[in-house]
Amino acid sequence: MNIIFMGTPEFAVPTLEKLIENKNIDISLVITQPDRKSGRGRKTTKSPVKVLAEENKIDLFQPENINNLKSIDFIKNIEADYIIVVAYGQILHKEILKHPRKSCINLHASLLPKYRGAAPINWAIINGEKETGVTTMIMEEGLDTGDILKTKKVNINSNMNAGELHDILKDIGGKLLIETIEGIEAQKISPKKQNEAIASYAPMLNRKTGLINWDNTAENIHNKIRGLYPWPGSYTYYEGCKFKITKSNYISKNKGGKIGEIVGISDSRIEVQTRNGILLINELQIPGKRKMSVKDYLLGNDIKMNVILK
Repeated sequence: MNIIFMGTPEFAVPTLEKLIENKNIDISLVITQPDRKSGRGRKTTKSPVKVLAEENKIDLFQPENINNLKSIDFIKNIEADYIIVVAYGQILHKEILKHPRKSCINLHASLLPKYRGAAPINWAIINGEKETGVTTMIMEEGLDTGDILKTKKVNINSNMNAGELHDILKDIGGKLLIETIEGIEAQKISPKKQNEAIASYAPMLNRKTGLINWDNTAENIHNKIRGLYPWPGSYTYYEGCKFKITKSNYISKNKGGKIGEIVGISDSRIEVQTRNGILLINELQIPGKRKMSVKDYLLGNDIKMNVILK
């Protein structure tokens, strides 16, 4: 069968790898975002999907706008039984969605209809979910609203961060996508409508999302810290100096301090009073420096008791 694959970040790589390995599949084209400048040196960088496609000598297409007439005409000239989309980065025009002979399938990093949108992995952790997963669905014009094909659940433990969950889901997702195609070909999958009554949205993240509000529970703040790691990261201010909190834990008891007050310091942690419970800072990062344990940080830096974090 002929497939057009659309994807950009690292999350999409295992799925493309699985498609390449499958001898029953011919990848006619890989579509990915244009090369972008990134990092302090503003060096032009290829997407992870492009790197893999080039290694396997697969034809590439990198339009700035996938939905202009030129792009649509180009795609429509490529034979495809399926278009497979994994974190491509642009909404697709209906002319593209109806192009493949069989269907356009999307792999999404949540158990739909929960956490539709741009950042499902992060928001599942931020909201304290105990499980999430991946879903394959038939694409339509709505945002992640298409009929569900297959799902796979994953447990989220209380200290797992978004980066760790991302790596688990990307590998499971690649396997699920192959199972989905094989199930469709064998006529063993019946698409199911999504339950709109339980749908939720996972909005895009930005750097401002990471500012910690200490007038919250210690558990919620801990979930936010791990849900925003490694990007955009969670941060606070100590006497006007911004620093990120990269690893934390919490205890439910209180110490009677003011909200945001440092109420304990030891070799392994800094304790901060929240609205309910104590947030335990175990690892942090100040601007321009590497992240480090609280123990290592305190070897060359002073942290004072009773300071209010903002």
